[in-house]
Amino acid sequence: MLLPGRGSGEEAEKVDQNDGGDPLPETARHREFYPEGVANILQGDWILSGRDGTGDSKILHLYLYTIKGVNDGSSKDQFLYEVSDFAVLFGKELDAEVLSMSVELFIARAMTTKASLVFRGSIDITESQLASLKSFHVRLMSIVLDVDVDPSTTPWDPAKAYLFVPVVGDKFVEPVKVVDWDLIDSIITKDKWSNPLQRARPDVYLGTNERPLGGDRREYGFGKLRHGQAFGHKPHPTYGIRGAVAQFDVVKATGVLPNRGVIEVEEGDLTKGKLLMADGFTDEKDLVGRIVTAAHSGKRFYVDSICYDMTAETSFPRKEGYLGPLEYSAYADYYMQKYGVELRCKQQPLIRGRGVSYCKNLLSPRFEHSEGESEEALDKTYYVFLPPELCFIHPLPGPLVRGAQRLPSIMRRLESMLLAIQLKHIIQYKVPASKILEALTAASCQETFCYERAELLGDDYLKWVVSRFLFLKYPQKREGQLTRMRQQMVSNMVLYQYALNKGLQSYIQADRFAPSRWAAPGVLPVFDEDTKDGDMSFFYQEQATVDVIPGKEPGDGFEEEEMEDGEIKSDPSREEAANHLMKWMGIQVESDPDEMESIVKPSSVPESILASVNFDALEGALNVKFKNRALLVEAITHASRPSSGVSCYQRLEFVGDAVLDHLITKHLFFTYYYLPPGRLTDLRAATVNNENFARVAVKHQLHVHLRHRSSALKKHIRNFEKEVQDELLKPGFNSFGLGDCKAPKVLGDIVESIAGAIFLDSGRDTDVVWSVFQHLLDPMVTPETLPMHPVRELQGRCQQQAEGLEYKASRSGNLATVEVFIDGVQVAVAQNPQKKMAKKLAARNALAVLKEKETAEAKENTEENGKKKKNGNQTFTRQTLNGICLRRNWPTPSYRCVNEGGPAHAKRFTFGVKVNTSDRGWTDECIGEPMPSVKKAKVTAAVLLLQLLNKLYS
Repeated sequence: MLLPGRGSGEEAEKVDQNDGGDPLPETARHREFYPEGVANILQGDWILSGRDGTGDSKILHLYLYTIKGVNDGSSKDQFLYEVSDFAVLFGKELDAEVLSMSVELFIARAMTTKASLVFRGSIDITESQLASLKSFHVRLMSIVLDVDVDPSTTPWDPAKAYLFVPVVGDKFVEPVKVVDWDLIDSIITKDKWSNPLQRARPDVYLGTNERPLGGDRREYGFGKLRHGQAFGHKPHPTYGIRGAVAQFDVVKATGVLPNRGVIEVEEGDLTKGKLLMADGFTDEKDLVGRIVTAAHSGKRFYVDSICYDMTAETSFPRKEGYLGPLEYSAYADYYMQKYGVELRCKQQPLIRGRGVSYCKNLLSPRFEHSEGESEEALDKTYYVFLPPELCFIHPLPGPLVRGAQRLPSIMRRLESMLLAIQLKHIIQYKVPASKILEALTAASCQETFCYERAELLGDDYLKWVVSRFLFLKYPQKREGQLTRMRQQMVSNMVLYQYALNKGLQSYIQADRFAPSRWAAPGVLPVFDEDTKDGDMSFFYQEQATVDVIPGKEPGDGFEEEEMEDGEIKSDPSREEAANHLMKWMGIQVESDPDEMESIVKPSSVPESILASVNFDALEGALNVKFKNRALLVEAITHASRPSSGVSCYQRLEFVGDAVLDHLITKHLFFTYYYLPPGRLTDLRAATVNNENFARVAVKHQLHVHLRHRSSALKKHIRNFEKEVQDELLKPGFNSFGLGDCKAPKVLGDIVESIAGAIFLDSGRDTDVVWSVFQHLLDPMVTPETLPMHPVRELQGRCQQQAEGLEYKASRSGNLATVEVFIDGVQVAVAQNPQKKMAKKLAARNALAVLKEKETAEAKENTEENGKKKKNGNQTFTRQTLNGICLRRNWPTPSYRCVNEGGPAHAKRFTFGVKVNTSDRGWTDECIGEPMPSVKKAKVTAAVLLLQLLNKLYS
């Protein structure tokens, strides 16, 4: 990897720290906060207009984009379809590429919505109209994001200027008529907003510890108003404090609960299709679908229906499985005992409501839905029954809030896309902005795409072009010098500085989207973290400088040898795009073509040396004819055999290693385009390693042509050759470098040096190199044949079973001994001259012992009738099933709960499982036995599926 040398052990830890003991940038211990930028196109001073709402002399020219949603899938929840449509007002016309973007929103288990922007044209509005739009925007988003702000006092920042507006009408009307002005006026003029319970965060007034709408409760404790600190405002004393209780009865003192005695109830009023609410009478038919606020708790609910067969005198339901005495005799008794409220109209039908959920991140898949699952089994909607007289009708309609809850996720993706388009214009190269956005999105965002696959390819391409440049530029430099020069050009620290110089830190999307921390114009979030930049705008400006680690996100947890050299954005179809970006970043890898041509020229090799090489056999094994055989002689000459006019292979190894790494990575990247980044990295690691290349050399008899004068090396090669020959005799076996014998490094080196020689002899044509090595590397590793390293497999198994794993190594003379302990008990031991190989053999022996033990235990666990128990070894059974799916590149098994029953103290669960195979499709569902826990129930089903797969593929 292209990393600065760090030493090992304590020395490496010291290198990772500065003089003060703080972690350095580009190291795994370094974590740096950097705010995300806002695209310049979103800036606009127009958002500051319309403060008093009285001026009509100034006309504002804005651009209207409606949001179009197309549902994919279906759901029985009708509320998911009853959503209002919105448009977004911008001060500038957006790039046309934004209109081709589609945002996939994960709305429900079996339903997604693809949202896109549609340009409706420009719109001219007055300042008074803008004031109305801003007031509506703040009222709506304060409820959706659960931030209590007032339209008249909320701060506006021109760094992020756009507004959400409701729309009505068809696409043929003029843009100004698309806006639903009647709805806007009716909402902003309602006097219900004076009631604190109707605004955001009513828990502040009620002294409860439950949030009715918006935000993440885990981030709620002891939070501070972010905008209160950023703009010098004093935070509200009870904001963010869970369980904050006022010093006096705020509910009664503020008049939240009105004096219901003032409302006169005439005889017959409650039989005329009307209901007595906390704030007056309302028609029953107008209540369904609306949002009501419970006066006793501050929670909000969608009205699902009116239950005419239930009243406050209806018996209060028991909890499932509870057999004790009744706690409440009726609903009226429940509200009296728990809240101290005596219901006045006990004969009114109850309202069936469902909670208004907080605003969610809809960009990340949130559901594990498997085919064949019924909607009833997945329905986890909980309903409550409310007396109407304890409910306020909320000013915002239900469909309006449900539609608005999708806006933060849509705008998050839009803001990210606009940043990517802005960076594209700065780079000045025609590449799809969606690819740039993918290259800027970290896996920690948990979205459907990330930069890890592009990073894998870009890392190898960067290593390749820099290695090629240095090799040709400096013909007199040795391999070690070239390696150090390469590190100085493209190490993580160097790329980190390049990224800072170009301001890339403000474009990276590094955090999972959290609506509770997202800032809408005029509605800034409540943050738990302290704000360091107290005087600057909440929205990030490019003048602020922060640190970012390109190619390695803070807290990734990668070990040192697994770190990549840095991320590079490349268009895999054209090297020109990658070269253009490298030049823009400041990485100079271009040289004079005439100078390059003069570097590689035929060398004068003595005839005696040429005669000693069997070119016919060597070229026959490679299936290529060399124009300049001096290159081939250099590629097979070891440093132990110096000759006049012939250099050793190390320089060719340097460039050959880079070209092979790049070509193999490129092949795997485009062949297995569907694999996740981690799996792709495993494939590359199994192919591009010295052990595998050494076996390639022995298999094609390349090692017999090695020119060296070392008896120890000769003996090592002979022993390794015997080991490989034994491996080749095993039908279908390929260790891909995980064999039991450590390969001599020189054998892998000559494979790489031969690749370098072919590259130079062919006029630096990588296609010729690949045509040769595609044959030599056959069969290449595939997802089905990818072996797992024994140390890694044992570690994963022990982690799944919560077992303590420990290795103890010792050395006696030239022999290293490694013991494996699990939970303090020795299970295996192995010896080898190399400590690393001994550890691998010990892990392999431990796995064999454990699997044999678990198989024996499974056979012993039989039922009384002689049949095998289906729960066997729980973790190992499910781990085996997952391992089969991984090796065959199948998706993970799909479990579903078939039945759940029994009293609360004796629950029984029944699960079914099936898997989608690549050749046979979905298997039959295997249903296990009822078990007292979900884990055991899944195991019984997994055993049956393993038996089925054994029959199908045996």
